[in-house]
Amino acid sequence: MGSSAAIERDLARADSILARLARDSRRAGNITHVEHVPSRPGRTGPWPDWADEVLVGRLRTAGIDEPWTHQAQTAQAAHEGRDVVLATGTASGKSVGYLLPVLSRLLAEPGARAVYLAPTKALAHDQLRSVRSLRLTGVRASTYDGDTPGSEREWVRAHANFVLTNPDMLHRGILPAHRRWSSFLRGLRFVIIDECHGYRGVFGAHVALVLRRLRRVCARYGARPVFVLASATVADPGMSASRLTGVDVEVVDTDSSPRGPVDFALYEPPLIRGAVQAGGAGSVGLAGGAGLAGGAGLAGGAELAGGENGAPVRRAATAESADLLADLVTEGVRTLVFVRSRRAAEVVAAAARRALEEAAPELSGRVAAYRAGYLAEERRDLENRLRTGELLGVAATSALELGVDISGLDATVIAGFPGTLASLWQQAGRAGRAGQGALAVLVARDDPLDTYLVHHPEAVFGRPVEASVFDPDNPYVLMPHLECAASELPLTEEDLELFGPGARGAVDDLVRRGRLRRRPTGWFWTQRHRPDVDIRGTGGPPVRIVEVGTGRLLGTVDAGTSHSTVHQGAVYLHQGVTFLVTELDLDDAVAFVEAAQPDWTTVAREHTDIRVVESTRSARFADLEIHLGTVEVTNQVVGFQRRRLATGEILGQEPLDLPPRQLRTRAVWYTVTDELLAAANVEPAEVPGAVHAAEHAAIGLLPLFATCDRWDIGGVSTDLHPDTGRTSVFVYDGHAGGAGFAERGFLRVAEWLSATRDAVAACECPAGCPSCVQSPKCGNGNEPLAKAAAVRLLDSVLAAMDGDRGQVLDPPRK
Repeated sequence: MGSSAAIERDLARADSILARLARDSRRAGNITHVEHVPSRPGRTGPWPDWADEVLVGRLRTAGIDEPWTHQAQTAQAAHEGRDVVLATGTASGKSVGYLLPVLSRLLAEPGARAVYLAPTKALAHDQLRSVRSLRLTGVRASTYDGDTPGSEREWVRAHANFVLTNPDMLHRGILPAHRRWSSFLRGLRFVIIDECHGYRGVFGAHVALVLRRLRRVCARYGARPVFVLASATVADPGMSASRLTGVDVEVVDTDSSPRGPVDFALYEPPLIRGAVQAGGAGSVGLAGGAGLAGGAGLAGGAELAGGENGAPVRRAATAESADLLADLVTEGVRTLVFVRSRRAAEVVAAAARRALEEAAPELSGRVAAYRAGYLAEERRDLENRLRTGELLGVAATSALELGVDISGLDATVIAGFPGTLASLWQQAGRAGRAGQGALAVLVARDDPLDTYLVHHPEAVFGRPVEASVFDPDNPYVLMPHLECAASELPLTEEDLELFGPGARGAVDDLVRRGRLRRRPTGWFWTQRHRPDVDIRGTGGPPVRIVEVGTGRLLGTVDAGTSHSTVHQGAVYLHQGVTFLVTELDLDDAVAFVEAAQPDWTTVAREHTDIRVVESTRSARFADLEIHLGTVEVTNQVVGFQRRRLATGEILGQEPLDLPPRQLRTRAVWYTVTDELLAAANVEPAEVPGAVHAAEHAAIGLLPLFATCDRWDIGGVSTDLHPDTGRTSVFVYDGHAGGAGFAERGFLRVAEWLSATRDAVAACECPAGCPSCVQSPKCGNGNEPLAKAAAVRLLDSVLAAMDGDRGQVLDPPRK
């Protein structure tokens, strides 16, 4: 706890940073709201009497005189064998809550073992540093991940009693080889699951089933580990943790740690008109949609910060954030900028360095990018330089939202709403982690949701964070994991209960397809090879990016986004250096690039079709039907545009011959009759533009009602869909089998479409802009769009729901 004088100094410092930004004439009027989050004192309790004395002494030496009460409560529950989730804010010391019981047990019981699971390698390595810094001779801790050399892996299996890994390695490296890990699994006493709020959507469903496989294998060796979960503040953490692990979980969610004062500013970039802002990092994905395997693909080019067809637009959030980063670094403010994509991290860091070369050349080398796709040694070097303060500014993807414990940061700049309030607060909380006053700035993208949030601060500061949304019963996730489980150990009747209510039907289906064989003792895996399951939902192995001539591996890109990011002719950035893709070899999963300095960027163009497979729930009104069901989406990258960096001028288009990709997923859609369109005064010529605009806006606002962002979902709209026979608007999950987002939209459709209508109607542009109906992902170039007609259409849709209670059918006809 700091003194009142220290708190006042910290608050004054945060205020001074904010005041300098507000006084800057370039930013006059850009700050739409400032939320002052006051400091908070901490509450401590005594060390438990069962805690190892040496461990307690080392923690005291590290500056922890007594545990915060939430740490002590979590540690006590875990020590007594109760599964527990600790859900408190960033920098609240969650690690002490789980390390205290785990390390004490490892020191007291030589045969005891523990596993720590993190969503990122960076977080696992950071935890390893923390554990080793305690210098406990009885704790043999080691990471076990894709970066672990083969020569070390046998030592880890044989000797480590605390293994820090990730769900991917548990799935691919440990469970399939459980016989080699039998001694470790027999002694497994604890499973720590850190940052568990990040396990959502299809990835969350995969991790939930990996954990059920772990419980099953442990039971075979006579072990029943205690699950200790750590989470950011989320809605109903107990329910989410129980769904993730499959066991009842106790909740500790009262944060008793101290917190320094924070000024949280909402910031809207200045308005420009009819221009494409160079230096951004956006993308064009499906026709308003998500990528086929885990989000939309980057276009490899500049952000469409300018509206298409001369619409008024705002300066790109990435460009504005780069300027803020340079200004803050010049003032000696240690700053972390969070961006949405790998390319954005590169662009923001490069732009800030260029600005610093003019204003403060001695500081330009103290700014860097940090993102996934770097080689392991690059990541470790950047993490160390950031931790030691050698780097003053870093532009990072969410890879740094979780994990590396970096104290001493003064400010965080968030370039665009990260999709959920949980992520927003997690990112904002990275500043002020040493207890000092801090500044957080949310820089709005030219996007319906961002625009809505910066003008409705009550939607940011006045409501609880979201619950994690994932569905372990998704058959596209469940069946592959049943195959994995059967390949590890034959499935039994008792196992089916562990895997949930859908397991029986899934196993029967796998038997019919010849994937499993029924025997008196259970179900057996029939293939010679192990099942190949991608739990990240990236659509296959990552595509390696190799420099022509040198053969140097620059990094990787997800298979699901490769068609739109590293197609032949695409511009690719790495550590500030520009490359051109000369060839994309899909068979060998490699993209060949060569260094270049073009004055243009590339934007992929895509075509999307959608087919209704089945409607499983519906609500029917007089001239309106709303459905939830299964659809099949076909997407193909058909070409790309070259656009001049400085002006956005289209220099030319080139076709591409890439294979189409199919995605069977869940969607919510509504259909309207010609009579409703006529009542809304939507002329036949306006219908395509009206439904296209309504689709874009609905995608932009769904994250208010589901734990997703617009990159997790996609959409298609048409004036006459062959399967419905009506004018139709679809919004679908961008993951095979669905991720639960469309279902949330269906369950809250009236609120969702009402917010969509209000956001479009409130926008001051005359004909549509990125703040309301234009989409940065539209594969059709944001054509056609009819903003006013979209408002009239949504008014009539809402009136139909309000005036007629309708009939909900579950399940309805196809």
